[in-house]
Amino acid sequence: MPYSTLTSKGQITIPNSIRKRFHLRAGNRLEFRITKEGDIKLSPVSLSVDQVFGMLRRPGKAGHTIEEMNRSIGKRFRDQG
Repeated sequence: MPYSTLTSKGQITIPNSIRKRFHLRAGNRLEFRITKEGDIKLSPVSLSVDQVFGMLRRPGKAGHTIEEMNRSIGKRFRDQG
């Protein structure tokens, strides 16, 4: 199992095997969340094109307007507040 050591400046290096597995690159944003069990969950915030391909439009289904997307994004931020 890959591991990392916390530096005196509070920094960690993500092991290469993990960076490759999740296609992480310099500049990617990562989110730290604490679970109900008290574990730390680390998730990439920015997604690659491969991960989001096809999410915006599905054959046979109507697309969303910019206004609908903006409302959904605003609701998500308010809910996380």
